[in-house]
Amino acid sequence: QYRVGQLYTISKHSHQESEKGEGVEVVKNEPHEDPVHGPGQFTEKRVHLSSKLPGWARAVTPRIFYITEKAWNYYPYTITADSLSLQCSFLPKFSIYIETKYEDNCGDSENIFHSDKILGDHEVSFLDIAFDEIPERYYRSLEDPRFFSSAKTGRGPLREGWRQHTKPIMCSYKLVSVKFEVWGLQTRVEQFVHKVIRDILLIGHRQAFAWVDEWCGMTMEEVRRYEQETQEATNELIGLVAPAISVSEVGQPTATHSAPASAPSTPLSDEAPEFLAPPKTRPRKKSAPETLTLPALRERAGAE
Repeated sequence: QYRVGQLYTISKHSHQESEKGEGVEVVKNEPHEDPVHGPGQFTEKRVHLSSKLPGWARAVTPRIFYITEKAWNYYPYTITADSLSLQCSFLPKFSIYIETKYEDNCGDSENIFHSDKILGDHEVSFLDIAFDEIPERYYRSLEDPRFFSSAKTGRGPLREGWRQHTKPIMCSYKLVSVKFEVWGLQTRVEQFVHKVIRDILLIGHRQAFAWVDEWCGMTMEEVRRYEQETQEATNELIGLVAPAISVSEVGQPTATHSAPASAPSTPLSDEAPEFLAPPKTRPRKKSAPETLTLPALRERAGAE
């Protein structure tokens, strides 16, 4: 159910975000076989940005650019890598690398990645889709797990302590590494990207829960068909409203889709932020860190 709900939510959310030429354009979405992880899906997307960046970021980037995201999905294991695609070469390098694993528990697995990259300074952050605050501009009462009740499944609303007693339950474990090795901007950029990824995880999982009556009961074939139809509509929308631009991809690998047999210690692409809609401000619980200054961060987002 989680796998179907995740695919449905990503497609629907991407289409909703694709307005005024800024959204998620799907370049490739095709089956892929890995010798270690088995059958999976390879996707390549272009995340069109510009106006959604904060003022300080717009000051050092071109007016129009996009992020190239490549993902190898071998559910319940996923690799995501991003690269910055633009016409200018003066912008300093980003690197962002995300590993994901899904387990049917409340987030209590320790060192689920068994990775030697989790060394030195890092922070484990637990995300609660019902009670962690999100940017006010993204709040929708109909997507609030504290009030939503599913007509099909009877799930919800989620109450305090739901993670300890709710069944069924799934957890998305994220191992997120962000680097921006430029003096004077490094800490600010790394904090910003971690903050954005956290908000995306919260918003996406809240929507997956609140949209359960739309996707619950769909087969994988049905959700793949929905994904294809939605992607075509999204690409058409972006193409109709996007301005004419000339973009050269920087540091792209040769034409191959193969993910590594095991997770590499460095990003799959040269550069990379993954952000759909960076917030200007983000309210937080007092117990949650307002900024995350560490270069490696493991995120956990639980969803029923």
